Parts: sequence; C-alpha cells; structure tokens
Amino acid sequence: MDIYKMNSMGDLVKENPYVGRGIVIGKTADASKAAIAYFIMGRSENSRNRIFIENGEEVIIKPFDASKVEDPSLIIYSPIKKLENQLIVTNGDQTDTIFDYMKAGKTFEEGLETRAFEPDAPNFTPRISGMLTFGAGDFAYKLSILKSADAKGSACNRYTFSYPAVNGLGHFIHTYACDGNPLPTFQGEPKRAAIPDNIDDLVHNIWENLNEENKISLYVRYIDLQTGTIENRMINKNK
Repeated sequence: MDIYKMNSMGDLVKENPYVGRGIVIGKTADASKAAIAYFIMGRSENSRNRIFIENGEEVIIKPFDASKVEDPSLIIYSPIKKLENQLIVTNGDQTDTIFDYMKAGKTFEEGLETRAFEPDAPNFTPRISGMLTFGAGDFAYKLSILKSADAKGSACNRYTFSYPAVNGLGHFIHTYACDGNPLPTFQGEPKRAAIPDNIDDLVHNIWENLNEENKISLYVRYIDLQTGTIENRMINKNK
C-alpha cells in the first residue's frame, strides 16, 4: 500500500453514490496557485432545492425555489468567506463562527470548539471546515471535522489536520463514507488528492464523477500565489 499515492478527484468520488458535502484544498503541481473546491449533494427535495451564488469573494447558498423550502436551518449558509489573508470554507454556518473568532484575534480551533455536528438525528452529519492562510507567496491550510462520538449523538469528537502547501498535492474531506440509512460518517484522515494546474481539469474531475442523481452544486477557486489573481468556476444543477 502506497501511503503517499495521490488519486485524482474523479477516482475518489466516482464509485460513491453519496459523498455528501466535500471540501478540497491544495496547491497546483506547478506551484503557482492555491486551489479550493466545495460541493454539495442531496437526497431530499429540501436539500436538492439549492444553488450557489457569488457575492464578491464570498459564496452563498440560496434556495432555487423559495416556495419549496421546508427547513432552511442546515441547508442555507455561506460556505466560503475571506478575512484578510485567510480564506474559510465549510459545510455550514460554522463559516460565520470561524470568521467571527478569527476577526476577534482567536483561532480556527477555538471557534470550532464552540460548535458540534449537525442536530439531524440519526445521521448527525459532521461539520467539515477548512482554512487557508496566505503569506510570503505561499500558504498553509487546515481541515477539520466535528462528528458524533456515538450513535446517540451524546458527545462530539473534534479533529483538526494542519498541512503545508506541497506542489500538486491536495486533501479531500467529506461528510459521509457512502450512502445508507442512517448515513455513515466519514472516517480517518482527509484523502490525498492530485491538484492539476488547470482549474477546468479539477472542475471536470469532480463534477463529471459525482453521482448524477445526487449532485447539486460545485464551486472551484484558484488563487495565484504571486499576484493574488482569482479564477473561479461555479456549476449549479438547478438552472
């Protein structure tokens, strides 16, 4: 077993009908750009009734058809926010928690200590979060998962992974191991993923290999480490 193997994002998602929500962070092989990707999937009509919208450098999730919204509490949030030299990406309203804590001079981890997995028994969906910190023409990043300690949701386990930016390497974390009832939680460390130089290659690798029935939206951003130039791609299944 090669513990340093980097799979393409397509290989990491194509055989899994329900990955859930996913975050990818890494650095392009040519060392020139930071890359982030965030996608959502859904099985219920309420979950599928969503689109991504850009608001400057922030990304917002909105209902596609507001008249069909049943419960907005866990499906409507800002997955991506920027604060000075940091970029935050999460699968829930903990984006705002991290943003507020960082703005107050506290840490990524301190913000997440105040949060737990989602209260959607019996799934207890994990909260996954990431943050890039830029400086001196490079960056480092963190990924976190907050998940239930048991099947009853009686306690929360919190894990944080810290990474240097390595050329061509990214890490991928998602909410569910696979489909099921209840949905089984992601296990282990974030998966090593290859980060191509071209943004459209990463977009294609993810979107074309996510389960066609369950995929909803994808957002990918590449940031030039020397100039700060941003390149974005956004796909919404609902149009």
